[in-house]
Amino acid sequence: MSELILPSILSVIVAVIGYKLKSLTKLGGFATTLVGISVAIGFGYGGLMLLGAFFASSSLWSKYKSDYKEKHISGKIEKGEQRDGVQVMANGGVPAILGIAMAVFPSPMLFSAFIASIAAANADTWASEIGSLSKKRPFLITSLKQVDPGTSGAVSSLGTIAALFGSIFICLLSYLYWDVTIYITVLLVFVGFAGNIMDTLLGATVQVSFKCNVCNVETEKTIHCDCRTVQHKGYPAINNDLVNFLSILFSAIIAGLISFLFLM
Repeated sequence: MSELILPSILSVIVAVIGYKLKSLTKLGGFATTLVGISVAIGFGYGGLMLLGAFFASSSLWSKYKSDYKEKHISGKIEKGEQRDGVQVMANGGVPAILGIAMAVFPSPMLFSAFIASIAAANADTWASEIGSLSKKRPFLITSLKQVDPGTSGAVSSLGTIAALFGSIFICLLSYLYWDVTIYITVLLVFVGFAGNIMDTLLGATVQVSFKCNVCNVETEKTIHCDCRTVQHKGYPAINNDLVNFLSILFSAIIAGLISFLFLM
């Protein structure tokens, strides 16, 4: 247990810094600490490094041109740049579970799944935060119809490129820190990127969205223009947080299967 003292302290420090910078709520900071400790249990400092790279880069991009995002897309998305406990677990729950599993049943499958889960989370966040700055209107992935920025299931060239580089960033760090072959690293890049595509598909098909009767905008919010919105599409139980969790889980499972086929 003594080897977990320093990682636990580091996780708390990151959570406090995130809270002070208004990147995390209090519950978000608590959840970040739990995720950090769980990851450290199975993947040590390397796992914390990847987790920290995701958190730091995502927080940086969320604050980049935040005034523009507040003006153009804040009315469409349910939550802002300050992540709460549910958001943290939606993005970090799968890595945390894999960390605990790795401590109990060490396996190359879990190792690859962990890298892919962080890569998928990072790809999706970079796609959302950078893609929302595109000067061209995005299009819905299922119909190719142009929609407003911030619409669930929308994609843009800028966001797609950002997603790919978000996955590359995490996988490159894992390649430099751990003894991961270049072949597996390249595969994990595309698995992480595929997680972002899955997130977009789920967002366009099953994620719940609402419409405002006042301004007719499609939004994730249940209250808009001080009035209750009406369900427009999707399923009430499937919100953005669940979509994030499922897409990250998808990448983790695919990466585990690839590891089983090529490394076992």
